[in-house]
Amino acid sequence: MPTRADAWDLLCEWTQTDALRRHGLAVEAAVRWYGEHRFGIGGDELEVWRSAGLLHDFDYERYPDTHPMRGADELRSRGYREDVVEAILGHGDHTGVPRTSLLARTVYACDEMTGFVIAVTYVRPSRSLDEVDVRSVTKKMRDKGFARQVPRDQLEKGAAELGVPFDEHVINVVEGLKTIRGELGL
Repeated sequence: MPTRADAWDLLCEWTQTDALRRHGLAVEAAVRWYGEHRFGIGGDELEVWRSAGLLHDFDYERYPDTHPMRGADELRSRGYREDVVEAILGHGDHTGVPRTSLLARTVYACDEMTGFVIAVTYVRPSRSLDEVDVRSVTKKMRDKGFARQVPRDQLEKGAAELGVPFDEHVINVVEGLKTIRGELGL
């Protein structure tokens, strides 16, 4: 299995925009937080989880119409474990790939939620994660004009698939993002 450093190099090789790289870092941080704090995963296995979160969108710029299928082939050719590939394939509903592992469900739950939480953070006066709570996230979820590209049903479905109450999921994702707030500028 390639290392987390290898995963970062692959992301940078295939992803040119800083915004999409930051999104990968955000999902990685939330997935890592869940792995470590909620599920008690550590060591090399936690590094595997980090890589799955970091790479979930690595092929999007190159192959937006066949994402993440084309990326899965590349990951396999580079020696990534099948559970990582399956988590990446299952991170969106459009693929039809079932999320049968805890890793896959975690990547799915954290993907859209990290983007939404960051969007909420950007409209807070201080642009700080310290001002983001469950109330501010749920209020913005009701505003259909706010971050309209984020599917609200997927935010709720992700928490449900993880077996975590929605409010707790929001808190967990915020805590995960706080671990890299400097890299995210939040």
